[in-house]
Amino acid sequence: MKKSELFFSFIQVFVDFVLIICASLFAYKLRHTVQVQSLINKEGIYDVSFDQYLHFTILIAVIAIIVFAFEGLYNIRSTRKFWQESYSVFKGMTIVLVLVMIGFFLQREWFSSRFIIVAAWFIAIASVAMGRVLMHAFQKFLLVQNGIGVHRVLLVGSNDKIKYLCRVIRTNKHLGYKIVDHVDYINIRQIKKIQKRDGIDEVIVHESAMPDDLLTKLHDYCAINNITYKFIPASLQATRFEMNMFEGEPLIEVLHTPLDGWGKILKRITDVIISSILIILTSPILIIAAILVKLEDVHAPIVFKNARIGANGKEFYVYKFRYMKWKWCTTKVNSNWKEAMKYEKELIANSSVRVGPIYKIENDPRKSWIGKILERYSIDEFPQFFNVWKGEMSLVGPRPHQQREVDKYREYHRRLLTIKPGITGMAQISGRSDLDFEDEYRLDVYYIENWSLILDMKILLKTPFAVLRSRKN
Repeated sequence: MKKSELFFSFIQVFVDFVLIICASLFAYKLRHTVQVQSLINKEGIYDVSFDQYLHFTILIAVIAIIVFAFEGLYNIRSTRKFWQESYSVFKGMTIVLVLVMIGFFLQREWFSSRFIIVAAWFIAIASVAMGRVLMHAFQKFLLVQNGIGVHRVLLVGSNDKIKYLCRVIRTNKHLGYKIVDHVDYINIRQIKKIQKRDGIDEVIVHESAMPDDLLTKLHDYCAINNITYKFIPASLQATRFEMNMFEGEPLIEVLHTPLDGWGKILKRITDVIISSILIILTSPILIIAAILVKLEDVHAPIVFKNARIGANGKEFYVYKFRYMKWKWCTTKVNSNWKEAMKYEKELIANSSVRVGPIYKIENDPRKSWIGKILERYSIDEFPQFFNVWKGEMSLVGPRPHQQREVDKYREYHRRLLTIKPGITGMAQISGRSDLDFEDEYRLDVYYIENWSLILDMKILLKTPFAVLRSRKN
């Protein structure tokens, strides 16, 4: 931890302590207002003096600080995420609440009011979270404007992943990193010179192309010099493992995905509930969009059924509002479908801006006026909530592709077909359709290997912001 981070961590302990006490005292005063007393049944209430309550509050604040420390809330970095930190504050204060409630039921004379307990819990969460927002804003200002708290990083490797990481760090100051150097290969003597010249806080290396003996030397050097060692794993290294014993021998099982057994059942239940809610909430938009699409061409269908490949390679039809002029829709229902297919192939050859088996046509001339609006805000994909409800898709997962695109997959790409495709996913919140296919694949594999309901909720919450961000045509 850097000195500036250590300083802010110390200050944060003091600020949290004060805010928790203030929240508790405010709850105490609130409890004794006429308005609150008139709403609360006073029977069975044991009175506690203010001095007794203050001593109790200080004890609880100390316990809360200890819980926060175990939750990692004092590993202060200027690049920490607000929602993750707020969740940890909520979790920590809830643990404290449970401890207080246990004490309350075991020894009722310790405390006098359940209202104060709940009110103090709620106010403490809000005030501590807000205090951390202000502290984070100040810390981020110092980072971006003055470089205080920036982590000096050395990149090791010559592949595309390292080069991409280099570009990202250099163009985004708010990430909190400064590249002191970038070397293609591990040379401890050279790294010593870089450390002496510029200082190194972290080393990030892509290990797949490095010999084990050099990696060991680099890791030992980092440990001796208090340098954080990080690596970009190869695909196998990123997978989940389970350790077992077989006839006295250690056996490592490579786990494909948590979406097996109960994980699949839990995800399906969540999909049905949320898709049902979304269908109800978006029904006015669905109706308006359907009317506008129909008015654009009264003789053409409103919903375009596009054949895609889903889980286990099974074909199904993805529902989308038709955003193209009907004569250019590539479906055999369209009498002009042969000319539409020919035109699409020409556009892919001349105007596709994506690398890999998946195409994306820039400034697609086939879109209708309403189609441009629907696709810009992803309203054209709202009918896919019905795909989710039917069980053909999931809310979150890899995007489904057409058979002609799947035919161009390399063998390892077929991991994407091992779970249900989704309306949104890791790739969509990271770059939408502007990512290269290989980058999209890596993000989707990470999702497959690390699925959880919490990850699904994070992706769903971030999706609207990704949609509203401007993207390439």
